[in-house]
Amino acid sequence: MASLFEPLGLDHVVLHVKDQEASRRFYTDVLGCTVDHVNPKFSLVQLRFGQHLIDLLPLDPNAPAPAPEHGMDHVCLSIRCDDLEQVAAALKARGVKVEGDVVKRRGAFGEGPSLYLRDPDGYRIELKPR
Repeated sequence: MASLFEPLGLDHVVLHVKDQEASRRFYTDVLGCTVDHVNPKFSLVQLRFGQHLIDLLPLDPNAPAPAPEHGMDHVCLSIRCDDLEQVAAALKARGVKVEGDVVKRRGAFGEGPSLYLRDPDGYRIELKPR
């Protein structure tokens, strides 16, 4: 059976967040995203990370916060850097919760160093140089 489409990659990830402004600051100030689009009708903030988007939706104030450890394990962001150990040290110095050490892991572009950290809502983010 012929495929109906050609897989190209991820387009965007949507995260429910407790404090949209705090999350926007984390993703822009710490991870280097830029604000790509804001849709006030849905209270949606779309952040550009390279060719992809990270969408931030505020939680309903009456809804319980989703437990980040249930469902999605992590999002891996592909980055370019000279020294991931230096990145880890700089993130720690800024108060970012970094989990463990730089470890060699396999991803879409092969094996190499990667680093886990947590965003303000506890979502686990992996940074992986290409």
